[in-house]
Amino acid sequence: MSDWKERLRGRLEPILRGADPRPGISAYHDMPFAIFLYDPAAEFAVRREVNDLAVRLSQVGKRVTRISLSECLHASVAAAGVSNDELAELERSLGTGPILETIRELVNSAAPLEDALLERVPADLSPERDVVLLERAGALYPIYRTSALMERLQGRLPVPAVLFYPGTLEGPSGLRFLGVLEAEHNYRPRIF
Repeated sequence: MSDWKERLRGRLEPILRGADPRPGISAYHDMPFAIFLYDPAAEFAVRREVNDLAVRLSQVGKRVTRISLSECLHASVAAAGVSNDELAELERSLGTGPILETIRELVNSAAPLEDALLERVPADLSPERDVVLLERAGALYPIYRTSALMERLQGRLPVPAVLFYPGTLEGPSGLRFLGVLEAEHNYRPRIF
C-alpha cells in the first residue's frame, strides 16, 4: 500500500468516522479543516480513493459533500459575468499573464471563490454528521493559493473539511503547491 493510502485509511479516515471529528483534525474550533497531502503524480489514484472514502463514510452515517475546486473556479468566474469566450479573446489579445491576473482579481473580489464553495454545502450542516471533501485543488494553479481559501473559510464552514492537496512537504509544515510554488508556511490546519 502506498504511503498516501496508508495515511488516508489509517490516520485520516478513522478520525472522520468519529462522532465529532473536529478535535482530531484541527486544534482550531473555528477552522475544523485538515489538509491531505499527496504527490501530484498520484492525482488520479487519489481521486479513485476519495470516491471509496466517501462511500465508506456514508456507510457509517456521515453525509459527505464533495466539492470540486475546479468547478468552483469556473462558477466564480461565470458569476462575475465573464464568459469563457471573453477570457479566450482577452488571452489572445493581452497574453497569459494579464488574463491570469484578471481571473485572480475576479475570484478574490468580484465573485469570491469561497462563496462559490459555500454555495455547494448543505444549509443544515451538523459537525457530527457532515464531512466536506475539497478536491481538484490543482485547477487553482497559478491563480489562487489554497492557503488563502482556507483562511477565508475560517468561521464560515463549521464542519470537518479536508482539502486534498497535490504538493510536497518542505520542513515540518511548509507546503509546496504542485511541488512548484515556493513553500507556504501559513497553513494552520493539520497536515495528513
